[in-house]
Amino acid sequence: MGVLSAVAGIAFTSRLNAASPQAGLGFELDAIAACFIGGASAYGGVGTVIGAIVGGLVMGVLNNGMSILGVGSDIQQVVKGLVLLLAVAFDVVSKKKGS
Repeated sequence: MGVLSAVAGIAFTSRLNAASPQAGLGFELDAIAACFIGGASAYGGVGTVIGAIVGGLVMGVLNNGMSILGVGSDIQQVVKGLVLLLAVAFDVVSKKKGS
């Protein structure tokens, strides 16, 4: 995981052509949302690698689409937060129906 984190950091820094301690702010919301969209449960349990990849792709498409449309960064955070809330609510409702 450390090696993959280093590769991601190098790729991100080369994409920005600069290194800044503020560059990765907000990435934690994307990571958590990708996990929940991918099927990880709020109550514990097991997620899958394929689910995490699908969740990451969904968040990537969402980020890229909003950037292309020219949506402001504050609205992007709100939309991503709502997507995370919907994913968690879906998980909670599906767990209640299953038990």
